Amino acid sequence: MGQNRIKLTEYDMKFVNIFILIKAPHILMPYIAGMKTTKLMYLIREFFFPRGCALCGAALLGSEEAWYGLCEDCRRDLQHEEWEHNAEACSICGRPLISEIGACLSCRKSEGESEGEGRNSGHSCDRLTVVFPYTGQYRKLLGAYKFGKNPALGHFLEEKIQNLRSVLADREEAGAAVLCPVPPRPGKIRKTGWDQVEYLAKLLEGEKLPVSRCLKRLSSRSQKTLDREHRLTNLKGRFIAVKKIPKEVILFDDVITTGATIEACAAALKAAGAEKVYGIALFYD
Repeated sequence: MGQNRIKLTEYDMKFVNIFILIKAPHILMPYIAGMKTTKLMYLIREFFFPRGCALCGAALLGSEEAWYGLCEDCRRDLQHEEWEHNAEACSICGRPLISEIGACLSCRKSEGESEGEGRNSGHSCDRLTVVFPYTGQYRKLLGAYKFGKNPALGHFLEEKIQNLRSVLADREEAGAAVLCPVPPRPGKIRKTGWDQVEYLAKLLEGEKLPVSRCLKRLSSRSQKTLDREHRLTNLKGRFIAVKKIPKEVILFDDVITTGATIEACAAALKAAGAEKVYGIALFYD
C-alpha cells in the first residue's frame, strides 16, 4: 500500500511544510480552494503536525487524504479488499461464508445447529453485518484509530457504517431504523478521555443521521480477560434501556469476537420494546 510514495519522518515533513508555507505558499492554493471548513482544518493540522498515512506512513497530500488519515493508495486498497455485502454471510455472526450454507461451521458448532438452518430463534439480533477481518492491515487500522486516537480515521470508518445502514435499509426495509452505539464500560470516557464508538456516533450525527444513546452499560468483568465460553454469558443482563426505544434499531460496534456484546444489547432493546434489532461491526475477530 502506498508503495510509490516518499516516506518521511515527522521531522522531515514538518521541515518541508514550513519551507513551502514560507517560500511557496501558492503551492497550497489548489488544495485549499473550494474545500469545506472542516476538511481545511484537517489539512492545516496535517500541515503543521503531520501524522502521515496510518497504514504505510506516506505523507498525506491534499484535503481528502488528510480528512481520512489515509493516503489514496491505502484507502483504495482497503475498499478493494472489503468483502461484498451481497455475498453469502453467516446468519448468526455475519462473517462471510466460504463453502457453508446458512451459518458458518464455528457458529453451527457453538449453536448446535444443523447445516442449512437459519438464525437460531434464541437470538435477539435479527441480522449482524460485518466489514473487515481483524487481521493484518485492518488490525493496524483499528489500532491507529482506537489506541492511537487518530480522529481522521473515524471519517473512513463512519462512512462504512453509513454504507451498511443503506444496505440494511434496502435488504431489510429498515429505512426508519435508528442507529445506536454500543455503550462504553462505566467510567471509560472519564479515564481515557474518549470512546471510539461514541466518537463515530458523533460523526454520524454530524451527517444528520438518527442516533439514539438509549442503552446504558452496567459494571461487569472485562471481556478481554475471559475465554469464549465465559464471554458468551458475562454481559447477559448488563445493558439496560435508559430512554424511549425506537421500533427499529441498528446497533454498531467497532469489533466483535463472539458477538456476545451486541447480542446482550439487542436483548435489552427487545425487552424494552424494540421490534427489530440489527447489528453492524466494523471488524470481526
